[in-house]
Amino acid sequence: MRELKVELVAVGDELLVGDVVNTNAATLGRRLTAAGLRVTGVSTVGDGLGEMIDVLTQAVRRADAVLVSGGLGPTSDDRTREAIAAVAGVALRRDPAIEDWLRRRYQGLNRTLTALGLQQADVPEGGRSLPNPNGSAPGVAISIGDVGVYAVPGPPHEMIAMTEAQVLPDLLRRAGDPPIRAQRQLLTASIGEGVIAAMLEPLEKELAVAGAVEVAYLATAGRTRVKLTATAPGGAEAVDDAALRARELLGGCVYGEAGDTLAGVVLALLRERDATVAVAESLTGGLVAAELTAVPGASASVRGSVTAYATELKGSVLGVDADLLAAEGAVHPDVAARMAEGVRRIMSGTYGVATTGVAGPDPQDGKPVGTVYIAVAGPEGTTVLSLLFSGSRSRIREMTTVRVLDLLRCVVAGLPAEQDPACTG
Repeated sequence: MRELKVELVAVGDELLVGDVVNTNAATLGRRLTAAGLRVTGVSTVGDGLGEMIDVLTQAVRRADAVLVSGGLGPTSDDRTREAIAAVAGVALRRDPAIEDWLRRRYQGLNRTLTALGLQQADVPEGGRSLPNPNGSAPGVAISIGDVGVYAVPGPPHEMIAMTEAQVLPDLLRRAGDPPIRAQRQLLTASIGEGVIAAMLEPLEKELAVAGAVEVAYLATAGRTRVKLTATAPGGAEAVDDAALRARELLGGCVYGEAGDTLAGVVLALLRERDATVAVAESLTGGLVAAELTAVPGASASVRGSVTAYATELKGSVLGVDADLLAAEGAVHPDVAARMAEGVRRIMSGTYGVATTGVAGPDPQDGKPVGTVYIAVAGPEGTTVLSLLFSGSRSRIREMTTVRVLDLLRCVVAGLPAEQDPACTG
């Protein structure tokens, strides 16, 4: 058994210029780490053959295994096979069995297999092909000296399936099936990373003395994950104790653990109480309802939604007072409250939630970009929060979606609506 150092290489010009976000590296990093492997580097390289050869050469020198994603398809800029062969110092050979499979696959899909498409049947000498039941581009596996090099397709669903079924088992064999370090992840929403870290400072001091558990914080828009990982193989008891202590310190800020979603937790709370929710949205444009209805079984708790984007629809559909809209405009805390109450009434929901605000790019009704009001109306009354977010239009909308779902969670569960009044995102 040994520690296997793995480097990840993502291929594609679209990743370098930002046309596509490299989610593959994050997915692979999480999965390999969870399996007990050590990811020591992540590189992104464009489609140029020379650049690919340089990056792969360096990765092979540093790591025990290299996992490449992308560049295996049927176009002229798909050159991963060629780059791997060059680094290995071997030629590419055409595999007749793969060529036959490609011809049958394309014929079955009523598509034309081009000469470039046939390059998907090329394999570096001494390597092997990795079957791809989810697409047309097979993967590649080859040993360059003592280093295992693997190439998987870029599309995430193909990449994940091939890595799980074929690459990961091979990596674990190379590592001698390393024991997995225990890990727990606590999920929080609406509280900034710095606030969460300050709340957990007593725990971090305790853990530093014991030296058995590491703490890491992973922040995304509106959410912070607290990752607790054993410093040595095993360590489940120490991690569980640390997670229990973290929950004591964070209280209602924690909405779940790894695998949970905020919307799923909210719907579970509603089901436990035989309660329902109706949604009224303005700046979020349906994002809140989409999050809720993406959860299987949502129909048991979600009554429906209204996207009242135009100001007049807030009055004619949701019943917001016309004089209020004329005097204050659509971006106002009282408007959010009346929207939540209106959608609750017309859809007969136990709770009504609402969002209104300015996502940008321009101010509205005298309010700066990032001004947001959210509301939850329920049997005990109506709760309204005034928020100010920063960032792009999409980030403001995402933050608003997270914040209103968390507000609904708190109201339904009887928790304070403001976990930390100073935190606006």
